[in-house]
Amino acid sequence: MLNKIISQTLPYFPQKFIWQFSKAYIAGQSTQEAIDTSKALNREKTMVTLDILGEFIENMNQARANRDEYLDLIRTVEQTDVMGNYSLKPTMFGLLLDKETCFDYIRDLVAEAAKYGNFIRIDMENSPCVDDSINMFRRLKEEFPKNVGLVLQAYLKRTLPDIKAMLDLRPDAPLNFRLCKGIYVESSKIAYKDYHEINKHYLEDLEFMFQNDLYPAIATHDKPLIQGALDLIAKYKVPKDKYEFQMLYGVTPKQRKTLVHAGHPVRVYVPFGEHWFGYSTRRLKENPAMVSHILKAMLGKG
Repeated sequence: MLNKIISQTLPYFPQKFIWQFSKAYIAGQSTQEAIDTSKALNREKTMVTLDILGEFIENMNQARANRDEYLDLIRTVEQTDVMGNYSLKPTMFGLLLDKETCFDYIRDLVAEAAKYGNFIRIDMENSPCVDDSINMFRRLKEEFPKNVGLVLQAYLKRTLPDIKAMLDLRPDAPLNFRLCKGIYVESSKIAYKDYHEINKHYLEDLEFMFQNDLYPAIATHDKPLIQGALDLIAKYKVPKDKYEFQMLYGVTPKQRKTLVHAGHPVRVYVPFGEHWFGYSTRRLKENPAMVSHILKAMLGKG
């Protein structure tokens, strides 16, 4: 309860104060800082996916500016030896304001990444965005079969049917899905709420992907899920180029290093940018248990 109260009040503290713990989970505010962080992770035999932080926008001028910032990011990173790709949120490009222009902007980014043989992941946001995000993925997959992927959320009851419905896209190239639990507050009518039930469906979704030769990005820090994934990888004798584990920057680094040491491909989500404050406070509200770790770190006891 105390963690929850603190997590709700921290957003009202000065940003300089919040930054003292946020910097452990954010790669910096500039592209160069993100590149430096990515190279450090690469040296640890870990791939990255770069994400410019941003909140829901209010107008399409902001969407265009976000498109231009991502274009600059791709062009800059591709001149380095960073081993990584890119993630983006459709609402940053106007999904809720102008769907067709949003598609055009994201297509520009996928096309730019494709010039370098690289890849962009479309993040999944809350339930009102799911259909439009899937439709966008379908359109982009037809034109750029090897350069675009999608995020799916295991706690949504629709996820396994959604995966099955997209199997018609397989002839173009293997479907590449990041599978996460899901973090948005959704109605029990459309989302599983119980921890064990969510985990059960996560592993069901993952097993279906292995059975159908899809490429899953196994995005979790949950030890039972990681072990469940490892069991499925062994059961289906999945080659190491047919899956990867994904984790958040700054979270459970020992667990990440254990997977890397065991020879599993691992990618770290590297968020950065000037809009770090909203991301930080949102993560606290989603996971109040982080507060105790933050306070220990600030007191030098972490």
